[in-house]
Amino acid sequence: MNEQITVPEVRLVGDNIPQPQVMSIRDALRLADEMELDLIEISPKAEPPVCRIADYQKFLYQQKKKAKELKANQTKVVVKEIRFGPQTDDHDYNFKLKHAQNFLKEGAKVKAYVFFRGRSIVFK
Repeated sequence: MNEQITVPEVRLVGDNIPQPQVMSIRDALRLADEMELDLIEISPKAEPPVCRIADYQKFLYQQKKKAKELKANQTKVVVKEIRFGPQTDDHDYNFKLKHAQNFLKEGAKVKAYVFFRGRSIVFK
């Protein structure tokens, strides 16, 4: 931001700039001062780096707002569990299978496992 930008030339873009242009950092800073706004480095990896003339606090607010929107739109991954015992009968198995298919249709992930209690693991 402003004097923290150390490159000699920058590409200037923004709402208040008619079309993108490459200019020296001094000219860009002077232009930002005339508009009473800040020079903000948007893309430092570009050649030359891309800067925008805008109000820095408003820029930060908009970035936080975008991040919050993206987070709200993310789908939450739900993992449903289905447990089978070694003595699970065919009817119970089919019942649980139908539930698992419904969970998958709803977009959830299904984790199925067989649990053993006490000595039941001996009789595999």
